[in-house]
Amino acid sequence: MKNFCRYPWVVAACNIALVLALYSLLRTMCYLINGSMFPNIDGRHLLEILGGGVRFDLTAVLYLSSLYVVGMLLPLPTRWRENSVYQTVLAWLFLVPNAIGLIINTADIAYIPFTDRRTTCTFFSEFANDHNLLSIIGQGVVQYWYVTLLGITVLVILFFFTRKTFRCCCVKPVVYYLCETVILLVTVYFYVIGIRGGFGKYTRPITVSNAMQYTNTPRESALVLNTPFSLMKSLENQQYVEPKYFTADELPEHMTPVHAGREEYLTPNGYGNLNVVVLILESFSKEYIGFYNQDMEGYSGYTPFLDSLLSQSVTFSNSYASGRKSIDAMPSVLSSIPMLIEPYIVTPYSTNAVSSIADCLKRIGYQTAFFHGAPNGSMGFQAYARSAGFGRYYGMDEFGDKSAYDGTWAIWDEEFLQYYAQTMNTMQEPFMTAVFTASSHHPFKVPKRYEGVFPKGPLPIHEAIGYTDYALRRFFETASRQPWFDHTLFVITADHTNGLSLPEYTNARGVYEVPVAFYCPTCLRASQRPDVVSQTDIMPSVLRSVDYNDGFFAFGEDALGGHKKHNYAVCYNAPLYQIFSDSLLVQFDGENVTGVYNFRSDRCLLTNIVATVDPEATAPMTDYLKAYIQQYIHRMIYNRLIVDECDSEE
Repeated sequence: MKNFCRYPWVVAACNIALVLALYSLLRTMCYLINGSMFPNIDGRHLLEILGGGVRFDLTAVLYLSSLYVVGMLLPLPTRWRENSVYQTVLAWLFLVPNAIGLIINTADIAYIPFTDRRTTCTFFSEFANDHNLLSIIGQGVVQYWYVTLLGITVLVILFFFTRKTFRCCCVKPVVYYLCETVILLVTVYFYVIGIRGGFGKYTRPITVSNAMQYTNTPRESALVLNTPFSLMKSLENQQYVEPKYFTADELPEHMTPVHAGREEYLTPNGYGNLNVVVLILESFSKEYIGFYNQDMEGYSGYTPFLDSLLSQSVTFSNSYASGRKSIDAMPSVLSSIPMLIEPYIVTPYSTNAVSSIADCLKRIGYQTAFFHGAPNGSMGFQAYARSAGFGRYYGMDEFGDKSAYDGTWAIWDEEFLQYYAQTMNTMQEPFMTAVFTASSHHPFKVPKRYEGVFPKGPLPIHEAIGYTDYALRRFFETASRQPWFDHTLFVITADHTNGLSLPEYTNARGVYEVPVAFYCPTCLRASQRPDVVSQTDIMPSVLRSVDYNDGFFAFGEDALGGHKKHNYAVCYNAPLYQIFSDSLLVQFDGENVTGVYNFRSDRCLLTNIVATVDPEATAPMTDYLKAYIQQYIHRMIYNRLIVDECDSEE
């Protein structure tokens, strides 16, 4: 028996089982560390998630161990296989790939709360131009010391419990080679099945969407999956496949992103050539803003200035982000291009021609500029701003004073927003500008002079939100003294949500709830409207509010002037598509409706009513969503993200 346990295939199987056990340990720790993200998982469901996750772990481990397993099972002469050098090489072929896999899987435990899903290969494209990435990672290693300690523990277990030597069978050569060849062939057969993810109905290789088989909500897929698997599968998804929900003639009847010129509107609402200022606030979830939570007794939020500003603005009860990352926001807010499947900026279609608020307004004489206090090129913002038609870009290089650098991401918001206001004084009116703030980004620091000034709250981000709110106050104080202020349309939104703590927000709806508001000192009357809006509605709303009369391309609609034909908002909550009405959330996997929630009566989304709701009640929503997806993918593939000659036929 002792010798049997030292045979090559037994040793290989034991080592793979060890790594699978470590992945299950990390999955359990991910749940324990990020428990607030998964409030409705009981013991039985947790076991279901742990069991389902083994399928994905097996695929990842078998991929990473391929060279090792081949080397272990090749029927070579025994004197070669038992050679110490050969066995040492094989041991390292096992240890190195699997150690890397375990490290990135452990690191994602700290990153998942910011993205709501496992990391994919888009991570490397997102941060390709961030030269301070190592510094950011270093800070994360220190801040999340418990995750670092967990990673070290896992690596120690891997190294000390991996079996590194083996013995071959002492039998006649003919029997030896025959048995070893059979073992190799049988292993290859089952190895392929393991990598593909199963027998029978799983005729297609397992992919990310299969994780939903073990979950009650899309967010839980982050627990079922592992990061090496997600990275490998995202490498495979290079091209979109166009669905055929509707014929070419039917499609525009359900949804079209082509907007006709103003003459098509019966009641145009242009206010003249207003200046346009778009403020994209880093991580400003609705949860943090008292204005949106007045029904919660005793809850005041962390944004006293923004609460005051929103009370003087046009706001919406149902307003949503299109994505969960900063790089999702620029296309959504400025070009009305949502994030579906992967961020537009890192897809193979990112070189498509696009339009934007800046591009359209530049045609009628506006000066345009984009501002972001990070190092120039960070997050791909500078490249996108240029492709979207902004005339100037102002980043850290243009700001010049490195003493105001926060040491991690960008110039502190207070200093950079003052620079923003002062720079607009040098621009010829009318102008259109946009700024992307940065200080409310992880690691959620505030300048030393403000430590202890703003409420800390239960989450680290709350203090940083308070600081950026103060920076906004100072920006508007400065802007209000400028000659251009009274005839400027301010748009206030956030790029995405971040850490959430209230049950009303820690669900598939709440993680997309951000402000979308319009403020103009002289031309807009404050109101809170029940309309359903998303970031993609900002571009058409702005263009219909100024003297822009031509047609344009946008996946959103004019929410400000009352011209919104479809009172819906769409987002992609991997691996499901979601569409919101003023009371329902419908989840769609590309083929079937898998979830329906009435968030008016069930704000925490505890009850999936898909089995009881009348399909006819949700049919308009699902038809619109299907058309939305089909339009998006078709136009991505064929580079039709601007109004072209073909659109005149729709």
